[in-house]
Amino acid sequence: MKLNVTKRRGLWWSISGAAMLISLMAMIVSFAIIKTPLRPSIDFVGGTRIQLALDCSIPNNCQQPISTSSVQEILTEQELGNSSVQVIDQYTLSIRTQDLNVEQRTQLQTALNEKIGTFDPETIQIDTVGPTVGQELFTAGILALLVSFFGIIVYLSFRFQFDYALVAILALFHDAFITAGVFAILGLVLGVEVDSLFLVGLLTIIGFSVNDTVIIYDRMREVSTQKPELSINEVADQAVDQTLTRSVNTTLTTLLPLLSIFLFGGTTLKYFALTLIIGFILGAYSSIFVASPLVAWWRERQNKTPVANSQI
Repeated sequence: MKLNVTKRRGLWWSISGAAMLISLMAMIVSFAIIKTPLRPSIDFVGGTRIQLALDCSIPNNCQQPISTSSVQEILTEQELGNSSVQVIDQYTLSIRTQDLNVEQRTQLQTALNEKIGTFDPETIQIDTVGPTVGQELFTAGILALLVSFFGIIVYLSFRFQFDYALVAILALFHDAFITAGVFAILGLVLGVEVDSLFLVGLLTIIGFSVNDTVIIYDRMREVSTQKPELSINEVADQAVDQTLTRSVNTTLTTLLPLLSIFLFGGTTLKYFALTLIIGFILGAYSSIFVASPLVAWWRERQNKTPVANSQI
């Protein structure tokens, strides 16, 4: 199969540009509404999260789905009006609020049982994170991302050349930024929060994406060595064509278990799996349609040879 990615690079870059623009707009809207580009979980901002589900084994206890407005009224009565309320699967309630002590949590649960319905005590999940710990988690996660970017630049500059490394970083930023944009939209529409697993997901996406990019870079070096008469655009096209089947098969086989986790893995892993699904698809796309045409375009403009000099 011949894609001729360099001949249609304007199309690929337009698609990427549009996706990044939508992501940026979603983050701006999110910042205007909730003062953050993404809706953070208590992992980052600190506080208490209570999740509980109605006991549907009790007759007439689940006749109507939980109303967020009714829950918000109860929270206001408890002087917790700034809390975030999310209804999951109609009969499961998730509340994120300020740090609550045992007495405050008991009062809140009692009020919910009296006015909403009887909640199953076996489903109650309570997480509490202090604001200092949350800030430390956020700082450590961002630092990990920056260190990974720096390490990739050093490695690819050593193995290939510096411009190859910069193009790879642009492709990785493309993947991480659009993934974050999708979660900004989900945060606005469905109230989805990002937690520490989201940062772990971004790091995993970076590793997956750069692996695909390195394979294409290696094939570009092989093709240019075997056929030095080819232009850099022809080298990039042949490298992509020769690695396309492998890239597609690797991505598909990776997505299958992730889809299973997303569908059947429960609420804890659901959005972590979704992060990886989005990121892995973007990683395969950017390696083929962003990184390889971009490095070919740049080297053509600089009148550089198609092959990277390092043979490591």
